[in-house]
Amino acid sequence: MRKPNLDAYWMPFTANRQFKKAPRLFVKSEGMYFTTDEGRQVLDGIAGLWCVNAGHARPKIVKAIQEQAAELDYSPPFQMAHPKAFELADRVAQLLPEGLNKVFFTNSGSESVDTALKMALAYHRVRGEGQRTRLIGRERGYHGVNFGGISVGGMVANRKMFGAMLAGVDHIRHTHDPARNAFTVGQPAHGAEFADDLLNLCALHDPSTIAAVIVEPVAGSTGVLIPPAGYLQKLRQICDQHGILLIFDEVITGFGRTGNPFGAQTFGVTPDLMVMAKGITNGCVPMGAVAVKGSIHDAFMTGPEHLIEFFHGYTYSSHPLACAAGLATLDTYEEEGLLTRAQQIGGYFAEAVHSLKGEPNVIDIRNIGLVGGIELAPIAGSPGKRAFDIFLDCYDKGVLIRTTGDTIALSPPLIIEREHIDRIVDTVRDAIRRHA
Repeated sequence: MRKPNLDAYWMPFTANRQFKKAPRLFVKSEGMYFTTDEGRQVLDGIAGLWCVNAGHARPKIVKAIQEQAAELDYSPPFQMAHPKAFELADRVAQLLPEGLNKVFFTNSGSESVDTALKMALAYHRVRGEGQRTRLIGRERGYHGVNFGGISVGGMVANRKMFGAMLAGVDHIRHTHDPARNAFTVGQPAHGAEFADDLLNLCALHDPSTIAAVIVEPVAGSTGVLIPPAGYLQKLRQICDQHGILLIFDEVITGFGRTGNPFGAQTFGVTPDLMVMAKGITNGCVPMGAVAVKGSIHDAFMTGPEHLIEFFHGYTYSSHPLACAAGLATLDTYEEEGLLTRAQQIGGYFAEAVHSLKGEPNVIDIRNIGLVGGIELAPIAGSPGKRAFDIFLDCYDKGVLIRTTGDTIALSPPLIIEREHIDRIVDTVRDAIRRHA
């Protein structure tokens, strides 16, 4: 196969110079594996990018996309629609916690976050509480890369280059507490009190000025931070007490990652708005969505019927190919029981991941469902290099992992079998030892 010219493409979230010296190119995928341009198979330990939950090249999804492209390639989403948009919204709503029954389509998690923030601000305004303009995020939170998302997000590298961002944003602390919770299997026992930070911000800013709080049920991109027992429940209680909307960013935790359709069900807390993307189409066609409570939607449905109620949307909202892929994806999840499969195999996954305790430089391990994080001690003066070297080592040995800082993140497709788990963990173990 002829090598492409690598010069023109500025790659996202990539060490471009290193990559172009030693490119890692995939040309095919199927099931649990990618195939490189060199013909090597690479076991996918991260579901593409937290998104290919049903595995690669699933026949029903591929066929649905092909047939939809030939039937209806595009339909305008403003003042017009196509049947599959309504069908997909209904199917998604059936999977959601009770009360979340309205679905607005976007094209990515980043767009979904900004959409949810705008919905929250507009909701308070249409109810006569336009003074509620403050948005609260969390340290180490990741909410995509649009300006709203990086404003409420709390990952320093994603923020520091881009100026002042949105005004009126504050942050509560992250929940990472290795002194008390290192090597916890599942939810940590300590840390529910971190939610009291929201009470402090209410006292500082006046709660009547706060529109919404946004958190990931499991903070994924920062290194898999599992919520302490009782933490999300306490956030819900504080929001209810002060009339603040609670937004869950379930771009990563949605569609089976934690053992239920959504993290909200795993942790027993229902937000007012829920952000999703990635697994909604198995990563095959870009798509995102925001689910909202009916009461929030209904607050907009006033005034003359010929007027637009919410001035927001995208050219490719509810794109026909994305909707077709989404419906086929949900069929595949349902037919194979994938949205709850992590409940069956998650115990074996947890045992395997935690078997890395005691390996050189492993300072913490975190897990829930089919997601795990292995935190490594950084090399003095070179933060992130130890994990990146292990990433390259694993790739050379035929296993794809993800790193963020000095944490290795694992989030394999939900179709994973025990032998795949063994290979992933054994490969990571050997690489950790080689780079001790």
